[in-house]
Amino acid sequence: MPVRTAGSTGDAWASRTLSADAPVHLAHTLAPLRRGPGDPCHQITPDGAHWHTSRMPTGPVTYRMVQDDPLTVTADAWGAGAAEFLDGLDHMLCLDQKVDDFVPIHPTVAAAHQRYPGLRMLRTGRVLEALIPAILEQKVTIVSAHAAWRRLVHLFGSPPPGSAPAGMLVPPDAAAWSRIPSWSFHGANVGPQRSRTIVRVARLAESLERMTALPPAEAARRLRTIPGIGEWTAAETAQRAFGDADALSVGDFHLASIVGWTLLGRDMDDAEMVDYLEPVRPHRYRTIRLLEISGQARKPRFGPRAPVTDHRWH
Repeated sequence: MPVRTAGSTGDAWASRTLSADAPVHLAHTLAPLRRGPGDPCHQITPDGAHWHTSRMPTGPVTYRMVQDDPLTVTADAWGAGAAEFLDGLDHMLCLDQKVDDFVPIHPTVAAAHQRYPGLRMLRTGRVLEALIPAILEQKVTIVSAHAAWRRLVHLFGSPPPGSAPAGMLVPPDAAAWSRIPSWSFHGANVGPQRSRTIVRVARLAESLERMTALPPAEAARRLRTIPGIGEWTAAETAQRAFGDADALSVGDFHLASIVGWTLLGRDMDDAEMVDYLEPVRPHRYRTIRLLEISGQARKPRFGPRAPVTDHRWH
């Protein structure tokens, strides 16, 4: 997709405007970056701007992105990693991806695709930043995982560069994650298995970040060779770091049922979901995102919410 850019730079600030030849819906595209309410690395301010902090290879960055019109996005960035982030902005927003081969398998998905043509995938290229929150979300409630993420970032993150909103922090770097003591994980209600996996992947950070040069399916396959990283965790990482429109979160506690009830009016297990979505490969994750943002995704509630498991006694 041709992209025209305009930018200006300074010692601490840089800006870039992207003008695309097809719609970009910024809010829906960036939504997977936010890890729950109060995420210290992501804020949406009252003016509609999306703020995020990250660690680029060249250093930390705070960025602010706004939707100027359906075809135009402007990003401001601060910090040592600002120029690198802005240089890769069109790559991050997957403006190079085509959807000509996407043929929805259900009228509900087709309607959502027509209504939200600006939905893009995410290709941040920051593997560890996508992987660690996914590990925190393994086999626990999302409320517990988000609380753990907030606590650990508050304890071990660092102040953001530039004029970030109050309360924002840059996530810990690989060295900091690898040195977090067991009692800090326990205090964040993170059990031993997940904490060991986080330390393990932090020590492999250099090789993990090189996976962005691989085709997404191969990168996800290599992720799954790491003890503690299964299909679900690899898919959740690929959805954010690799821009993989096909990364289906098999093993999710609710996803197969949601797909079944939304599209077929009945329950469905993982195996049936995989078979049902096979015709839309390589757009299975895109299909899921369209269901999410359309507001059509549903699953009847048959019992009370699962209790939050307390790992702090270990």
